[in-house]
Amino acid sequence: MLTKDLLRVSRAGGGFHPQFAGREHRPLAARVIGTYQGHVGQSRADLQSALDDLEADAPDFKLVRGFAKLLEREATFETRAAVPPERARRIAFEAAETVGVVTEDEREAALAHAADRLDAAPDDLAASLYADLDERQVLAAFESRWDPDELLAQYNLSLAQTALFDATELRVRSSDPRAVVSSVKRLRLMYEIRKTDAGREVVVTGPDALFRATRRYGTRFARLLRTVAKTDEWRVVATVDDYGTERELRLTNDDPVRVPGTEPLATVSFDSDVEADFATRFSSLDLDWDLVREPEPLEAGARVMIPDFAFVWSPANDGGADDEADGTAKTDTKAGDADDRFRVFFEIMGFWTPEYVEKKLSQLDATDERLLVAVDESLGVGEEIAARDHRAIPYSGTIRVKDVRDALRRYEDDLVAANAAALPDDLSPDADAVTLADLAAAHGVSEDALAEKSFPDHVRVGRTLVRPALLETLADEIEDGMAFSSVESLLDDHGVDDASALLSELGYAVEWEGLGGGTVRER
Repeated sequence: MLTKDLLRVSRAGGGFHPQFAGREHRPLAARVIGTYQGHVGQSRADLQSALDDLEADAPDFKLVRGFAKLLEREATFETRAAVPPERARRIAFEAAETVGVVTEDEREAALAHAADRLDAAPDDLAASLYADLDERQVLAAFESRWDPDELLAQYNLSLAQTALFDATELRVRSSDPRAVVSSVKRLRLMYEIRKTDAGREVVVTGPDALFRATRRYGTRFARLLRTVAKTDEWRVVATVDDYGTERELRLTNDDPVRVPGTEPLATVSFDSDVEADFATRFSSLDLDWDLVREPEPLEAGARVMIPDFAFVWSPANDGGADDEADGTAKTDTKAGDADDRFRVFFEIMGFWTPEYVEKKLSQLDATDERLLVAVDESLGVGEEIAARDHRAIPYSGTIRVKDVRDALRRYEDDLVAANAAALPDDLSPDADAVTLADLAAAHGVSEDALAEKSFPDHVRVGRTLVRPALLETLADEIEDGMAFSSVESLLDDHGVDDASALLSELGYAVEWEGLGGGTVRER
């Protein structure tokens, strides 16, 4: 971003239009880059003098200063002095007090005295006295990431960002609204999504906007532009406070605003510590629910809302069987789901302003999605949420994972029961050997749901289903007198982990020899 004194805008027609650099300014960008490259090893004062000469020939001096402002971040300046400047000044001033400097000769004498104390030449000492001043620092290195074209792109992006410094509200349309909303949340801005004839529009403000118009979030709006400009199609309309006059700034993907190949500024991942803490603790549990951050938008009347999380039903080994062939029930899904897996959305209400609470309640009123709402007890709206057929989970400080787990369990029970009811009487797993636990998990049911089912292609051996052909193979490979450890390894290769039950099925028992292991014997 540039500083505000380098902003180039037109206010024609009452608007607020950035004056972007074009192809005609490419030679000037190249000259500014060359000026930096040609002054490596020289002082900042010499570099600035050369830049001043460029300004005199440029169509707008702010262009040169804007290019230079961006390139200075790629430059390394350092103080070069025979004697550390602060030490040189202290010793020189002490010598001057002793000599009593009034004339040039007395100055030379003081410097000679100080140089003698520092074991340095008087000229070196004189050069070191103020070597740490900005204008005397030396350009030690310059390694620009940008060629002239990329410098123009970076300048135009920075100019557009600077134009947003005094914005009080942004209205954004993008081909990737989820990326925009994700960035909005990371930047801790307020937003709502409106449905318009032209599509969804993200309206972005700062929290203070609930109380008054404010320009304090301009730098965050500027950072948001990086995300917006990286999408294929986008449009930004900003309300700008131009020294007390309200103006409208419009930017689209047709403007020369793009993000050069550099990484955006890193920002926080969650809206609040409450969200981050909950996500960490929930994800550490071994549950049949995947936690998805910022899921797909939900219809909420004339507006759209993006919940903080979604819980996606994902039983262990889900997808390990052919659902249609085996008759597994497909869980019902909402129109907004990104896939056909069952999900429950999760919203955290922790902001306390009445306007915020009222907006959230109106959104909850307008959606019929499955929704859990963790609500700060201080808001006192738990009953109102429950009245809207959504499950309210009160919290104070942190969200209790157990409360969320209990709320999800009622959905689990329904899902398991629905899947169990849809199971056919005969099941034919693809695997030669599969445990009942794994088969139940693949179908999203409990093991008890398999108790009355038949398996025409398998033999039930303990808690494992085994094809008869595999039993015959194992019967040929297992012999009387084999070490039990060898048999376990053999069975493991074939996917059988219940060695005792299988050996019993084949007519063997294990003869244990103290702690030294066991031997397989025919019964």
